[in-house]
Amino acid sequence: MSESVDRRTLLKGAAASAAAMNPLAEAFAAQSDGLQFDPPVPFTYDLFKSQARERAHGPYIAPSRPAPEILQKINYEEWGKIRYRDDFALFANGPGRYPVTFFHLGLFFQKAVRMHVVEGDMARQIIYEQSYFDMPANSPARDLPEGAGFAGLRVQEARDGLLDWRKNDWVAFLGAAYFRAIGELRQYGLSSRGVALDVAVADRPEEFPDFTDFYIDSAPDGDTMTLYALMEGPSIVGAFRFLMTRGKGVVMDIQAAMFTRAQVSRFGIAPLTSMYWFSETKKETAIDWRPEVHDSDGLAMWSGNGERLWRPLNNPPRIMVSAFLDNNPRGFGLLQRDRVFDHYLDGVFYDRRPSLWVEPLPGPSGGGWGKGSIQLCEIPTDDEIHDNVVAMWVPAEPVPAGAEVNLNYRLHWLANEPYPSKLAVVWATRLGRGGQPGQPRPKGVRKFMVEFLGGPLGELPFGVKPDLVVSTSRGTFGPYQLIEAVPDGVAGHWRAQFDLIVTGTDPVELRAFLKSGGETVTETWMFQYHPF
Repeated sequence: MSESVDRRTLLKGAAASAAAMNPLAEAFAAQSDGLQFDPPVPFTYDLFKSQARERAHGPYIAPSRPAPEILQKINYEEWGKIRYRDDFALFANGPGRYPVTFFHLGLFFQKAVRMHVVEGDMARQIIYEQSYFDMPANSPARDLPEGAGFAGLRVQEARDGLLDWRKNDWVAFLGAAYFRAIGELRQYGLSSRGVALDVAVADRPEEFPDFTDFYIDSAPDGDTMTLYALMEGPSIVGAFRFLMTRGKGVVMDIQAAMFTRAQVSRFGIAPLTSMYWFSETKKETAIDWRPEVHDSDGLAMWSGNGERLWRPLNNPPRIMVSAFLDNNPRGFGLLQRDRVFDHYLDGVFYDRRPSLWVEPLPGPSGGGWGKGSIQLCEIPTDDEIHDNVVAMWVPAEPVPAGAEVNLNYRLHWLANEPYPSKLAVVWATRLGRGGQPGQPRPKGVRKFMVEFLGGPLGELPFGVKPDLVVSTSRGTFGPYQLIEAVPDGVAGHWRAQFDLIVTGTDPVELRAFLKSGGETVTETWMFQYHPF
């Protein structure tokens, strides 16, 4: 008998012994006969956090990259040919309601990630086996050493649901500390991640910590699944707990305890990462055959004082970071408001991409997130393959070395924000040449047309026009302004036009909203204009 068979026999014996003492473990052992495990070790969330805290006092050890010369050969095409076998899905037959499958290592995902299953107050590591995956006979992945490891995981739809779980997943963790979920339109899009460290800081590179270990709770809990993740990088160690609920979309309650090894200048909390190439706002001539290409089209903010803000996204000429000061924000998110297929004409369904909203929750000692800013980083891009937008909360004070940051927050992966404003929302932002139709167009003048929709605008009496309130950080407004109902027959659809006269190429910060009868009737439009 071979050594590997001896090991499997011993592990199955250990599992059987544990099952005899634990009914949950017995159910688990019955459905996981094909997977191989290490012996169980103690696991609780408090113990998990304590271990993360202790780990932060030691030196950083990078995740292993098994056989890098082989991983280099598993390019995107070869990686795409490797499929996890449904027969080996964790919880394929219970006790967890949502089966879990795993991603293989490859050229773009070279760091091995350890997977564990939690049963009560014990956890067991899943041992990588090549037999878990279907792959071509000549796949370079066949040359990887035994126990190479996994790259990430995805959570499949419920076994007892209407959808075939083998063909449908709703959460994926893959690459560094990134994770994604589908929205209510059943489409992946933008991502979140555990933390963003020193994004766009001039004197140091951005750091990308990794989720190195996942602990998957096997206990059934209705529509909710519990997942724990250990995150580590040179400057930080984090212990995360995800309570992920599959409903209309996906809601994640996240509890995070993060311990810093080194000071971080820009400590990005609950970071959202998306792609914005171009839209109806601004598009270079013949850059692409499609009218628009973006995963998100704007940053929505609900400030601590109750103000609703909308900042359309840009593809700027250089890296730009905008900071919106606040105290205990109520929420923010990167949204995809444009849901019209004809505005994209693409088979990758940009019109179905989810919106992602961050809702701060009271921390372990109560209270909110305190003083800081919602920061938006926009990076130039010339293609849709690059995630070039980051939105995050950054505390007012830099986080020093040796700090402990404890946070609770909720992520809503939906079609729109979870707590819609009663005000009219910004529906579109368009730029054009200044001046009036039929008249010579003056140089250096840019026209802005901002569309608002819904809310109190739909209740205005016939013949009553709202008033435009607009301001700029520099430049002056031209004499030509127009507020009119959009002639599309949709109640409450209005547009405001104004001209901006500005010189130079420095960015211009614009704000505008509509009022009626002395009351604000729309959210506040904010835009960063780059003269060209």
